[in-house]
Amino acid sequence: MTKYITVIGLEVHAELKTKSKAFCSCSTAFGSAPNTHVCPVCLGMPGALPVLNKQVVEFAIRAGLALNCEIKKFNKFDRKNYFYPDLAKNYQISQFDKPICEHGHIDINLNGEEKRIGITRIHMEEDAGKLVHSGATISTSDSSAVDYNRAGVPLIEIVSEPDMRSAEEARAYMENLKAILEYTDVCDCKMQEGSLRCDANISIMPEGAKEFGTRAEIKNLNSFRALVRAIEYEVERQKEILEDGGHIVQETRTWDDANGVTLSMRSKEEAHDYRYFPEPDLVPVQLDDAWIERVRSELPELPAQRQARLVKEHGLPEYDASLIVATKAMAEYFDEAVKTAKDSKGVSNWMLGDVSAYLNNEGITISEFKVTPAHLAELVNLTKDGVLSSKLAKKVFAEMLKEDKAPSVLVKELGLEQVSDEGAILKLVEETIAENPQSVADFKAGKDKAIGFLVGQIMKKSRGKANPGMVQKMLKEKMQ
Repeated sequence: MTKYITVIGLEVHAELKTKSKAFCSCSTAFGSAPNTHVCPVCLGMPGALPVLNKQVVEFAIRAGLALNCEIKKFNKFDRKNYFYPDLAKNYQISQFDKPICEHGHIDINLNGEEKRIGITRIHMEEDAGKLVHSGATISTSDSSAVDYNRAGVPLIEIVSEPDMRSAEEARAYMENLKAILEYTDVCDCKMQEGSLRCDANISIMPEGAKEFGTRAEIKNLNSFRALVRAIEYEVERQKEILEDGGHIVQETRTWDDANGVTLSMRSKEEAHDYRYFPEPDLVPVQLDDAWIERVRSELPELPAQRQARLVKEHGLPEYDASLIVATKAMAEYFDEAVKTAKDSKGVSNWMLGDVSAYLNNEGITISEFKVTPAHLAELVNLTKDGVLSSKLAKKVFAEMLKEDKAPSVLVKELGLEQVSDEGAILKLVEETIAENPQSVADFKAGKDKAIGFLVGQIMKKSRGKANPGMVQKMLKEKMQ
């Protein structure tokens, strides 16, 4: 069989965190009753005129700078003409030949290898309304209702170069992009609500070929899992067609998540199909250096910078630091906890271990986690100071999940203070040695596993309260 190279480019739509829409004063709040956040402007009534929301431009500049783009001082809006039920006025206000940002990039790290993914452009536009299908997908529905609440909500569309060569590279790109948009606070990135979604352009070409193959565009992928599965399926679909002697049709397809397949929607449009022309009701946007530099000066610490700081200041491994900075909320929780913690790595271990497991199990984010950073830091300190063993610390953590109490209070209430009194531990050591002569003999014969058994017996006698480090040290001293 022929070996193929996969070529992927992503078009990511990010809803901006403005309170009002791009060209009118209607609310952008999510989840309201259908068709309640609408007016003559976003419903496309004849004679209604758009007025540009300045915050949309501000957010576009901020995102562009964070994504290493050139900010175009002169940019303009255009009409993208097409007919679809969710587009009330039959055109979308977008940007065509003069977008606000161009020539950016995102660096990804996959399996220890760095790769730069180019960003062709970022442009401002308004969102369309939302079709509510009677079936699971548009392809399996008998009817669709239209909700125009989303019509006119401001977006930036971030168009990558076709630089990705696998589903995992696409996922890494999306994860990094999502983190940057969260950190800059231009988008809430709630993929489950559709505020961050992407279209994937996928093609394959024989190894050694110089020209890309015909691409298919998969629309509206709203989770990392859907992105990966859709790409993997589409690559195999295209391979099968070529291996059977067929040819790929340039088309737009939809992802059926339940069945794990892509389905054809329509032939893929080209730019000329949209009959772009300059938006006559909006003047061009002209930016000055002062505005751009002010926005640049207000940029927050971005994920890559924060990761480098966690490695340098707190001694975290690169991988651990990358997981913590993956979301802004997680990174902020860590920074708050280490203000009072005596062991930064201990905080990291808890967050990436028991805390993350609990969040995943409950289906919540760190923002909804009821254990405060200060209380987690206190738990780390109690372990560091020898008050709690790691086993007892897990018991305390389990109680912290049930009630909002400081770990020190719970330790006293539960009687879980670790025994670090040398006299008390020595007594337990001597009793255990006397009761287990065979294990003592095994240890003296060079069988190191024997000491683990003896430590276990002492921990059982102390109900897990004895300081395990002191136990092991005293055992060795006594037996030697």
